[in-house]
Amino acid sequence: MNDEMPDSLIPYDEIVQDALRNVVARVLQGINSNADLPGGHHFYITFKTHAPGVVVPRQLMERFPDEMTIVLQNKFWDLIVDDEGFSVTLTFSQVATKLVIPFAALTAFSDPVVEFALQFHVRMDEVDLPDHDEAINDAPPIAVVEDGSNVVTVDFGRKK
Repeated sequence: MNDEMPDSLIPYDEIVQDALRNVVARVLQGINSNADLPGGHHFYITFKTHAPGVVVPRQLMERFPDEMTIVLQNKFWDLIVDDEGFSVTLTFSQVATKLVIPFAALTAFSDPVVEFALQFHVRMDEVDLPDHDEAINDAPPIAVVEDGSNVVTVDFGRKK
């Protein structure tokens, strides 16, 4: 008998992830961004900054090149939630900033008041990673001996 589990043709993991993201959507739809959250609730929301559909100002993207966590507690405005995600205005260094976050970009959601937390998987093939410069190799230069042989020497800067 084979002990290996067969690969499922039903994408259970994706279905569960979508259902859990729907929990976040329903929670956010039930709050008014201009009022205090009921019962001291507040939310930590972590998301991939380079996921498709995320809109974050360049300076925040530079500070948080992979993931960013925001807190919805006392000072947030203009919370708009739809089927795909949400937008909210928060202050960063005393500057009001609008963020757009698709639910598919979420990696974590928690409400510490009631010790409730969710973790999500973001499919990395869907994340647009930023272009970057080629790495600069700081290794010592390689010197080729011109005596007809195939010997390559590396100078590590030793005194001779």
